[in-house]
Amino acid sequence: MQDYSCQTQYPIVLIHGAGFRDLKWPVYWGRIPGALQLRGAAIYYGLQDCWASTETNAREIVRRIESVLAETGAQKVNLIAHSKGGLEARMAASSLGAGDKIASITTIATPHHGSKTLDKLFRAPKAIFSLAAFAVNNWIRLVGDKQPDFLAVCEGFTTEHMTAFNKNNPDVPGVFYQSFGCVMAHPLSDINLSTANFVLSRIEGENDGLVSLDSAKWGDNFTVLRGNGRQGISHLDAIDLRRRPLAKGSGQGVTDIVDVYIDIVRGLKTRGL
Repeated sequence: MQDYSCQTQYPIVLIHGAGFRDLKWPVYWGRIPGALQLRGAAIYYGLQDCWASTETNAREIVRRIESVLAETGAQKVNLIAHSKGGLEARMAASSLGAGDKIASITTIATPHHGSKTLDKLFRAPKAIFSLAAFAVNNWIRLVGDKQPDFLAVCEGFTTEHMTAFNKNNPDVPGVFYQSFGCVMAHPLSDINLSTANFVLSRIEGENDGLVSLDSAKWGDNFTVLRGNGRQGISHLDAIDLRRRPLAKGSGQGVTDIVDVYIDIVRGLKTRGL
């Protein structure tokens, strides 16, 4: 029997975070799009640059929304965004004026309040970041970025910048907002983010290896995602980068991140979105 439990009124646009591009290997969302499509969801992608500034990408998101609406004939879209993509979704809706074309914004592991850890790192000589930016920007152009700006991306994650960003991008009335934060159970939960998780834990508390729970919380509809076992859920696990269920345990937490996305989209459908 066909499953239509994720067939929402409005199409879904998945918006990736920094450092990756849609539809380039490794495909950013793992098994998630396929699982949603099998349940009737209409899935599209943001297709924005991986290291462009938040504002540059947000403008691309606005154009992408208009393209999806023209293709589908829908009046609005549901945005599901990971990490920096959540900031781009909020900016597209708010200060860039696309809120009337957006039914909902779901953010997952998005640094809404910036990073106190990055604040400390920016006390180092700016030349270090400028050198890294030069290398990243030149390399990333080779894989398709049109306007990479690594330094602007990093500066955009400071708490000072995010305080101003939040003031300039308030929630749009009529758009449903919800946010999710993830927790690594311990530094070895994800070897790729072990050092970062250890450092953030001492400066910002519980985190997913890149974003703390305090920063990921946006609005009243906030959910903390914890793993069922000792693995926890890292920033990369949140997008199913490993393409497999999480380590199982005896707890009551998440055993497969794909199930979280299915529940999110089913919830949007229940709301008539």
